[in-house]
Amino acid sequence: MSDEQRGRQRLDISRHAVRLFAEQGVAATSGEQIAKAAGVSERTLWRCFSTKESCVEPLLTQMIDAFRTVLHAWPPELGLIEHLREAYQPVIDSSSGADVEAVLAVVRLTHHEPELRAAYLVLRERAEDTFTEVLAERMGMRPDTFDVRVQAAVMSAVLKVAADDLARETAGRGITPDVLEGHRDHLADALGLVTRGLSGR
Repeated sequence: MSDEQRGRQRLDISRHAVRLFAEQGVAATSGEQIAKAAGVSERTLWRCFSTKESCVEPLLTQMIDAFRTVLHAWPPELGLIEHLREAYQPVIDSSSGADVEAVLAVVRLTHHEPELRAAYLVLRERAEDTFTEVLAERMGMRPDTFDVRVQAAVMSAVLKVAADDLARETAGRGITPDVLEGHRDHLADALGLVTRGLSGR
């Protein structure tokens, strides 16, 4: 199996796991149930994931990678607000509304499922390293500089709060283009405040 096929398989398992977690809770969901729902053996499930809670990682990574991708593509001549308004989507492939809904379901679950919250925070911590690299280049400083690390941490915090707000706003209502546009504008405005001075070189 190629890396691409393995990635698709992990994402498919993640979708089924999140659905089960949302329907019956993490404690009541077994690895056997997740494997059966995804149409794979338990052996395959545990080869892909170390714990049932870690099954949410591929979907959460979709959201974090979406921001990481747009940040990497930030043109030097363009301000962050303008760039985000033009390019940001909440997941890598926003054409899949189901994946956006699933990601937001995980975000909601993290508020009362400690194990999922832990996985979420670990992924966000890893993402900060990427934010640090991009900001260091933008600011003309080393990645380990205090100012760069603070900016990256604040950027990560803003992204988390914006995701929390979107998850809360769409609970029981679903995603609409207007809601996504509002989320993008909200995120852009907030990040514009905390990254003031990074609009161009």
